[in-house]
Amino acid sequence: MKKKYRIKKNDEFQAVFKQGKSFANRQFVLYVLDKPGQAYFRIGLSVSKKIGKAVVRNRVKRYIRQVFLEERDNIEAGKDYVIIARIPVAEMDYFEVKKSLLHVLKRANVLKREEN
Repeated sequence: MKKKYRIKKNDEFQAVFKQGKSFANRQFVLYVLDKPGQAYFRIGLSVSKKIGKAVVRNRVKRYIRQVFLEERDNIEAGKDYVIIARIPVAEMDYFEVKKSLLHVLKRANVLKREEN
């Protein structure tokens, strides 16, 4: 992911937490904040040490970024997304992560078209 597509600063994370809406399932919590003047979406990731050691946390973050990369044409632009991974994600493979993340994106109603 390019730098302009990422949320890195604490102030930006806090803005999404305070002003955005949250949606959740067992594996992820998704915060969505509308940014009308923005032509693209940005994502911020939060993977706690409770999930596992650095190798596991980095794998989870790679999986999440890959899902957003593959689905970027189907995800609404002009929004900031913060994804918080929950503990069950540690044992999931990529396809399970993708399915779960798409489920929470559908609940948030930010997918442009329905998945098959």
